[in-house]
Amino acid sequence: MSKVIIIGAGGVGSVVAHKCAQNPEVFSEIVIASRTRRKCDLLAKAIEEAATRDGRKLPVISTDSVDADSVEQLCELFRRHKPEIVINVALPYQDLTIMDACLECGVNYLDTANYEPRDVAHFEYSWQWAYRERFEKAGLTAILGCGFDPGVSGVFTAYAAKHYFSAMETLDIVDCNAGNHGKAFATNFNPEINIREITQNGRYWLNGEWVTTKPLEIHAELNYPNIGPRDSYLLYHEELESLVQNFPTIKRARFWMTFGQEYLTHLRVIQDIGMARIDEIEYNGQKIVPLQFLKAVLPDPQDLGENYTGETSIGCRIAGKGKNGENLTYYIYNNCSHEEAYKETGMQAVSYTTGVPAMIGAMMFLTGKWNKTGVHNVEEFDPDPFMEQLSVQGLPWHEIVNADLEVDKIS
Repeated sequence: MSKVIIIGAGGVGSVVAHKCAQNPEVFSEIVIASRTRRKCDLLAKAIEEAATRDGRKLPVISTDSVDADSVEQLCELFRRHKPEIVINVALPYQDLTIMDACLECGVNYLDTANYEPRDVAHFEYSWQWAYRERFEKAGLTAILGCGFDPGVSGVFTAYAAKHYFSAMETLDIVDCNAGNHGKAFATNFNPEINIREITQNGRYWLNGEWVTTKPLEIHAELNYPNIGPRDSYLLYHEELESLVQNFPTIKRARFWMTFGQEYLTHLRVIQDIGMARIDEIEYNGQKIVPLQFLKAVLPDPQDLGENYTGETSIGCRIAGKGKNGENLTYYIYNNCSHEEAYKETGMQAVSYTTGVPAMIGAMMFLTGKWNKTGVHNVEEFDPDPFMEQLSVQGLPWHEIVNADLEVDKIS
């Protein structure tokens, strides 16, 4: 029976809080904290209403406010509530201040996305990996990237390595959102982070080196289970950085995401007119960041769920040598319905597929299944207990062995 603080009350934070509350045997007390306490109060009320409707018992739920940019405020929050672990679903800019506060107050840590600075659209794990020795000396655990991708994509890879492969040689992580939210243009998670991510140069791992591509330069039509063919574009995604280190037999590692042509047209216009800029400009005598202003006028991803139809499909396509040295291909994936995610948590499937794994990662730590001190990516832990919980908690997974992965035809 353990106490947890969830920092962030957006779409992902909402799912994390709902799912923690569904597992009171693990999460005895839940504190929901964000900059705006009213959002936390509304979320707590929604969780209580869902539990009443379903006839479920609830853990103790409370709310608080915190500026996650301030180590001082974070420490005040931690000392006031004394959690065993913090689930960070705030902005990636705030990872390091939260980790600093955890070290100062003796609190364990988990997040879903790696750190990136506000003023540069660039993300990598080096900033957080630099905390390894400090967390080890403090006897604390930090679990990095425990969403779906990154997160489940790493656990899927570790599961494949443990049970199927003697040597994985190629890894392609494929992420398809075949849903329809009915908006002319909207992002499925924080618009600022989303647009920064997909307008960067692409990058993939090939024979021990990173190969850089222009943004969305490489694309191909891939087939997704229960969905069919979708245009898929090569991006750089942070889990590639840790996976090629932790599984050094991988010769090629890539990440693919689907985008519709209407979305890409809107994105191109946003870039062309300067609204994707992350540097400050002066407007009416004050400094504003165009992308942050755009975020304020775009639909809130948290509000997309009600009319969202369709499903997501995210998985790993892996080829290499099987346990007996035979050639082997392996595809492991999850499909998640936007409608079902909304019925359960009031959020769409993109938030759901990120929030559920974050809860499971915290569960793994609190139940002693993942208990290494230091700073670790998810694939460094035993995948089996996590995989067992995925299906129990709403994200069932499926396997296809020795089928055409399609990805070897793309260069």
